[in-house]
Amino acid sequence: MSEKYLYIKKNWCKRCYICVEFCPKKVYVIGSDGYPEIEDINKCVECRLCLALCPDYAIISDPEIKKELEAR
Repeated sequence: MSEKYLYIKKNWCKRCYICVEFCPKKVYVIGSDGYPEIEDINKCVECRLCLALCPDYAIISDPEIKKELEAR
């Protein structure tokens, strides 16, 4: 099994906090900058609820997609 991976693309996030509210394992917290951040990736059970509910598609679970977005 591969390593768990989550990334929040802050410039896409509108701070609705759906990920914070609905994560069953409380992986996300609201950071000091007001954006959600990952508190502990080890709590993640890879249910992908955050990915499905994020209206901005700001949560990325594939490191290759992150590399592709940063290359643009």
